Amino acid sequence: MHVPELVANLPVIGYLEQAELSQDSDRKRYGLAPKERMAPRDDVAQRQNNYIRQDSDFVTFSATVSTEPGQIAVAPGTLEKEWVEDGRPHWRYVMDQPILNFFSVLSARYAVKRDEWNGVKLEIYHHPTHTWNLERMMAGMKDALAYCSASFGPYQHHQARILEFPRYQSFAQSFPNTIPYSEGVGFIARVRDDEPNDVDYPYYVTVHEIAHQWWAHQVVGANVRGATMTSESMAQYAALMVMKRKYGAGRMRRYLKFELDGYLAGRVTERKKELPLADNENQAYIHYQKGTLAMYALQDFIGEERVNRALAKYVAAVRFQGPPYTTSTELIAHLREETPPEFQYLLEDLFETITLYDNRTESASMKKSPTGGYDVTIGVQAQKFRSDDQGNQTELDFDDWMDVGALDDQDAALFVEKRRVRKGRSELTFHVAARPARVGIDPLNKLVDRNSGDNVKAPAEE
Repeated sequence: MHVPELVANLPVIGYLEQAELSQDSDRKRYGLAPKERMAPRDDVAQRQNNYIRQDSDFVTFSATVSTEPGQIAVAPGTLEKEWVEDGRPHWRYVMDQPILNFFSVLSARYAVKRDEWNGVKLEIYHHPTHTWNLERMMAGMKDALAYCSASFGPYQHHQARILEFPRYQSFAQSFPNTIPYSEGVGFIARVRDDEPNDVDYPYYVTVHEIAHQWWAHQVVGANVRGATMTSESMAQYAALMVMKRKYGAGRMRRYLKFELDGYLAGRVTERKKELPLADNENQAYIHYQKGTLAMYALQDFIGEERVNRALAKYVAAVRFQGPPYTTSTELIAHLREETPPEFQYLLEDLFETITLYDNRTESASMKKSPTGGYDVTIGVQAQKFRSDDQGNQTELDFDDWMDVGALDDQDAALFVEKRRVRKGRSELTFHVAARPARVGIDPLNKLVDRNSGDNVKAPAEE
């Protein structure tokens, strides 16, 4: 959703704490003490504010916008009136319900692609020649609205709009029913459908941003640690689930590994301290990358239906809630209610602590089965660690559920099955119907693994 850059574009009421120096090195230069990025989850005072705007709660909104001839001006809400005055075009937008005091106004010489989904008007405002990915983005809008409406509750607006802006910055950002979207993020992207390593990120980013209409605009977190778990991590989850439906669970490895590598890289460059997902201080590598991995793993272990039932109850309980604003504690409580006893440990591992595995496949063999297919034997070494906020790690004993399986030469799953795996060395066997290219433990990279490159290996044929 990319909040920080937009906070100071228009005047705000009161003191803007987010404008303070945040890097400890900069603060030291001016004789200032180190600064915590966000208050703890249970901070009563900060729960009176949402994490997006601390000077207001939900507000009524309307906007009259004038621009130069030939341009189209767009703001959140329904277009009620359009006219020309003194040679300048004017537009009047009115929102029919309270929204966060968080909005954008854009104007450009746009071409407009229009469509509809279940009575919701869909529009993409774009540079007239930037048409390569419009179908991908429109499909992303429709698929996201369909999935999120069915899974979390009704969409609250009559329109959904994407608006291109030049690539002086590369991000997309979800405001009420309007999504400014950099040309550098998706409009000029080259996605090759016949290239297995290409990621359809114009589609993915579109789904993520539409999901924010629920996660940050219906459910908005308090200005405390973990706030972005209730928005960014949930939008990431929705995007992954839509991608899974589009491409199939067996082909999710490229997306999960991309997020895992991003999370591990973020840990290395952390300047203050890493915190668990439920306590993250608006740290992108945690709420985006780790949030993706955590939510995908949870739905994979307990079932997408259980996760979505928990999230729908959570949305219904806190939808458009003002002070005291919700926190990740409430979100996890709803997930806990739907998590079976044998998987309760996942809530601590994924959300409440910094937990990492170091799983590797040390040996792998296969032989043809008399009944067809291949019998596979793998020797694996499994370790699990808990890290503190400075990266110091303690090894844990465990008896956890993990995937074992086989991949084809395109890294798609041929076979995946969950098994109980203990700390240390194990030998595991399974049968796969087709000849595998690689086999091993956690082959689709669903767990946070310190080195995912050694999870699978090519089996020797006996």
